[in-house]
Amino acid sequence: MSGIVFFRTEELQALKEFYQNRIGADLWRDQGRCLIFDNDGFKFAFCKTDEEPETCGVLTFLYDSKDEVDVVHRKLEDISVSEPVSRKPEFDIYQFYGKDPEGRTLEFQCFLDREAG
Repeated sequence: MSGIVFFRTEELQALKEFYQNRIGADLWRDQGRCLIFDNDGFKFAFCKTDEEPETCGVLTFLYDSKDEVDVVHRKLEDISVSEPVSRKPEFDIYQFYGKDPEGRTLEFQCFLDREAG
């Protein structure tokens, strides 16, 4: 089983360019008014609307290591809203936050192995 999270947008073309070129997501389906992206099995979509864009929630992109998160942070430093990349012991993650062109919160993280003791 899989799923897709949909968001209303006023800026479909800007999001297409951002998620393909900056995030590296694949355009899975182009339905004209709706674009569905796939990022290693994480599917999310944006549909053009004249209504207020949906910017609630957090889109979290998962990586396998701290090194990968650091590489992404260097690439996306201009959209980062949390400096520096940090470890969150309560969740055993390493992460940072950013914003997409419409102001949606993005999280880039990896889960850390449990430390002994």
